Formats: sequence, structure tokens, C-alpha cells
Amino acid sequence: MSNLRQGGVVVYPGPDQEAEHERATHHEIARRLAKLQGLDFAGEYDPAKDYPEPLYFVPVDVFVGVEKAQRLGMRNEYDLFGGVVPEPFMATKSITHPLVSPKSSAPLAWPEEFCRRVHDVVLTGYSAFSLEDAQLAGLRLLEFGPVRMKSVRATAGRGQALITSADELTDKLNTLDAEEVARHGLVLEEHLADITTHSVGQVQVSDSLISYYGTQHLTTDNQGAVVYGGTDLVVVEGSWEALLALELSDEVRNAIAKARVFDTAAIQCLPGFFASRRNYDVACGVDASGARRIGVLEQSWRIGGASSAEVVALEAFQTKSAPKVVHASSIEIYGTERHPPQDATILFSGVDADVGAITKCVMLGCYDYI
Repeated sequence: MSNLRQGGVVVYPGPDQEAEHERATHHEIARRLAKLQGLDFAGEYDPAKDYPEPLYFVPVDVFVGVEKAQRLGMRNEYDLFGGVVPEPFMATKSITHPLVSPKSSAPLAWPEEFCRRVHDVVLTGYSAFSLEDAQLAGLRLLEFGPVRMKSVRATAGRGQALITSADELTDKLNTLDAEEVARHGLVLEEHLADITTHSVGQVQVSDSLISYYGTQHLTTDNQGAVVYGGTDLVVVEGSWEALLALELSDEVRNAIAKARVFDTAAIQCLPGFFASRRNYDVACGVDASGARRIGVLEQSWRIGGASSAEVVALEAFQTKSAPKVVHASSIEIYGTERHPPQDATILFSGVDADVGAITKCVMLGCYDYI
């Protein structure tokens, strides 16, 4: 992997304080990204510090503001691990669905063309920026079956509610903050049963590009909620075409195709957008009529749950005996009764103030050599 810069790697913090387990994981991934590029890890970015060289940034969230990013030195995908968007709502799952009405409330610069382009590759749903629009959207969707309501800022499967009736819809909306919905939005979409969530993505670090597909796993957290538990990835070095050259099931090929449509629409329809990590969750399940449905749930243009697996795959491709395919897994374990696999690398293990006892690890599976 050739060096494109001589500076160091820094973690760029978000506006909110990170949970201890997230911070530890992000810093470890940033250290590995620094080593991959032959750079020093310089810790958390300090705006008061005079850095002598151009930096490589690892923002903990999607970076909002193209001009601000450029002033810091994030001019393209080679300058960061993650992505840059012009508007805050573009960093969330709210862009996945259209508005329920032409008269609906929406942020300035709402990307109507983007919503039109991705309409056939996402599940049926709406984004709402008012409780009134959310009520209308929910009632419209309930005509066809249960509805899943999602907070656009929640992660790891949290912040969701299953709605099965108009009364449940009203009761749930009455618990929400109208100003929060107006500021960030709310997603309502068809509910799928027997769901499998595929991860499809690409990562560019220096002159190395990887593409992958994988499957997410769920687990139970310390409060008994079902949450994200990790991702198993199958990774190739190169473009989408290199990934599609593998022997893949029809479902996986369909998931990749839909993710690529979403990805292309983002690049072409969101002014100033760029990202080195472009990851898409694609759901496959059964709708209320019994039909098999598949669609993109959301995008992740930031360091995420599968990023540790992405980085160990990049490390594997840097070895002299370069593999053709790498299998890598990120794993999240809550509580103290379950233990990580023997060959896993521990990224964090302890009692986090926010989520309790948790172990986060990553492991490299088998190689398929050229």
C-alpha cells in the first residue's frame, strides 16, 4: 500500500461524548489504519494543536459540511476513513424514503431526485419531519400490514418500534418530541418477518480498494433488547466486478445490485458528497402478504460495526502471499457468560457505563489464495 501523505492519523470526535467501548474500538481501528499507511497515530484531533503535516482523519460520525471538511484537509476519499455530506439529514436513514406528500415538511435541500432514484431498491416507506406527516405516513402503510418506526439517529438496531394498528401509531407518536422529529426526521417503513440483513460495501484506504458482502448477526444486550451482534464479511480486493466474479447466491447478487444503485445515486445526487467507506444494510424478508422482499435499509458512511473486519481484511491483502478472498468477522458480546472465539483479537472488554459488560472483537477466518 503506497503512502499518499506524510502526516499522522487522528480520530475526529463527534459533538456527543462517545461510550467507552466505542471510543476504545475507534482508536484501535485508527491505529491499524495508521500502520496500514505507514503513518503515526496521533490520537484524538485537537483543534488547538499545530499539526505540521497533512492529516488522515477517522471521524466517529459522518462529517457534515463540505467547506469545513476542506478547511481541515478532508478534500476527497483519500483524506479520511468515512464520508462527508453537505447537510446533517443526509448522514441519516431519513434520505432512504420519500416524503408522504408534496406539502410535507422537509429540510432545505431535500434530495427529491435521490429519493426518486432509489425508490425501487428500498422498502416501501416514508420519511417524516412532523408528527402530522408521520401519522399520515403510518396510516397509509398500515393499510398493507405492520409498520416499523425508526429513530434516524439510533444505531445497533435500537430506537425502533413495531406498529400494528392506528391506535398504536397514535400512542407511539404521542411519546415523541415534535422538535426532535422536525430537526432530524423519523422513518416509517413496511415491516418484514424472517429477516436477514446483508452488508454490502466498499472501502478505499490509500491505493487499496476492497469490496465485500456479508451477513449481520443479532444478539441480546444487558437489558434484554435484541441489538446488533456483529457481521461476517466475504471480502475481495478490487471493484464491484471483482466481488461479482465470486460464486454468489441470487439473493446476495440482488443485494449487491440494490446497494450499487443506492451508492451511485448518492454520488450523483448529493452535492459535495464523498466517502472512503460506503456500507449499505440490505434487508431480505417476508412482507405481510407473504411475498419475499429485499431492499436497502440505510447507508453507513462512517466508521461502523463492521469496520474492524474491513481493516483486518485490508491487512490480509497487504501480506506477501496475497489472498484472493478474505473472510473476516466483527463480534459484539454482552454480559460475562459468553466468551469470544479463541482466535479473536479483543478490541474492548470491560464494563461500559452506558451498556454494561461488553466485549468487542474481530477475527480473520479462512483465506482463498490465488
